[in-house]
Amino acid sequence: MEASSSPCASCKLLRRRCTKDCIFAPYFPPNDPLKFAIVHKIFGASNVSKMLQVSVDQRADTVSSIVYEANARMRDPVYGCVGIISFLQNEVSQLEMQLAEVHAEILSFQMQQPVAPMTFPTTQMDQSCMFEHSRN
Repeated sequence: MEASSSPCASCKLLRRRCTKDCIFAPYFPPNDPLKFAIVHKIFGASNVSKMLQVSVDQRADTVSSIVYEANARMRDPVYGCVGIISFLQNEVSQLEMQLAEVHAEILSFQMQQPVAPMTFPTTQMDQSCMFEHSRN
């Protein structure tokens, strides 16, 4: 953090001085205090700090996952993300069954319709050959 800018959302919420090497600053900017507030309420600052002890290139994804899980836990404190995944898996299963029914219905309609005889387009040469054969 720079000396002239405001503290990150984490340091602001925790009422502590935000240092230049603050692990939260790049991921919890001061203009989005609710993001850290929800994460802090669900996991606690100490646990989030421990979860961010991954390589720097993995931290953005880690924070994204933590924020997603915290939001899911706010909506569903018991199941969180697992509840969302379960709901979506059930929805996919229902849609797959509906799709199979539609495919069966299409096949049924196709079986009911008579198959048209295959006709091949005639070319100019075919017509001239037919004309020759009819004259002989």
